[in-house]
Amino acid sequence: MQVSMILADAATVAEGKLFVLGGGWNITNGKLPSALALLIEVDWDETNRRHDVELTLVDGDGRPVIFNGPAGPKPLVVQTHFEVGRPAGIPPGSSLNQTLAVSVPMLSLAAGQIHEWRCAINGKQLAHRTFLVR
Repeated sequence: MQVSMILADAATVAEGKLFVLGGGWNITNGKLPSALALLIEVDWDETNRRHDVELTLVDGDGRPVIFNGPAGPKPLVVQTHFEVGRPAGIPPGSSLNQTLAVSVPMLSLAAGQIHEWRCAINGKQLAHRTFLVR
């Protein structure tokens, strides 16, 4: 399984396709909402089963960023899952795509700091994207 992850101003999925607005940045002022756009290539032998996704925002020291949500302070972690069905007639060795778009609320991140989004699937880190808050 391979994951491509893009930082964007906004992203959504429709009919299995990613629609990305303002994608590909790695420097932000930290005062706007943002999004993560993910393209996951699922190998033929990994289809027809559940895969757990965990996206975690960490600071430059690798510590989880704490977000003050409705339930109080907690690490900013997004958890979801997906399952890609294998259509009839797909030859062994083919890969199938899964797209995910995650909206991130406005965060107050310290200027001059590097942060990183980490993507783990089934407990294995497969992608990361760093960015600087100016």
